[in-house]
Amino acid sequence: MRLVSFTTVLVFALAQFGIAAGRDFYQIQVYRVSGKAQEIRVDNYLKMAYLPALHRAGIKSVGVFKPIQSDTTFKNQIIVWLPLTSMDQVDKLKSILAKDVEYQKAGADFLDAPFDNVPCLRKESILLKAFPEAPAFILPKFKTKPSERIYELRSYEGPTENLFLKKVKMFNEGGEIKLFKSLEFNAVFYAEVVSGSTMPNLMYLTTFADLAAHDAHWDAFRNHPDWKKLSALPEYQHTVSKSVKMLLYPTDYSDF
Repeated sequence: MRLVSFTTVLVFALAQFGIAAGRDFYQIQVYRVSGKAQEIRVDNYLKMAYLPALHRAGIKSVGVFKPIQSDTTFKNQIIVWLPLTSMDQVDKLKSILAKDVEYQKAGADFLDAPFDNVPCLRKESILLKAFPEAPAFILPKFKTKPSERIYELRSYEGPTENLFLKKVKMFNEGGEIKLFKSLEFNAVFYAEVVSGSTMPNLMYLTTFADLAAHDAHWDAFRNHPDWKKLSALPEYQHTVSKSVKMLLYPTDYSDF
């Protein structure tokens, strides 16, 4: 008689009950620049030093994005997204990069810049944990060239902790993520911010082949009967005090 290991039984049981073995963590880095000169320096650092070092450290899918040209609110920002296996990986990466001679050499213009010639104005770091209904990131696949693609990063801020948790519930148990999936929004991730400057808030990144596809998808979402029914429920009223929407395109050195 063939013996079945306890681990096999446990994994099968978890799968039967729909319990995820784990959830992703993510880091979003926001580089704020003063103009084209700093933008070029940050681009060179990310392309020639930072992303290759992350790849050597085992992080293969790093997204780098910029606001579309018509965006005047966020135009002087470069957004970097990377997936993590745990929260402490952020600290481990710092140690890895500090010991990476190739990274230090390739990134010298950025890392060793003098105080009176800084490569960027400021850098922000946001840490997130994936939602239960979307425990792992999914990379989109488009045939359109990167400059035509639209990546929409949204942040929903809650007025209070408990009202924010109701919005999180709306995405998960309420079925908002399922509706996005059924309408093929090609979301990379949905996640709760665990450390950031505008908490409590959640963030998610949807992707589209081009701007026309973006507009068509959102029209379909707003007019869908399931969304109208869900958004009208009393328990989900007043759960968002501020929403921030950024339309982005991937750089030529982004991994997706």
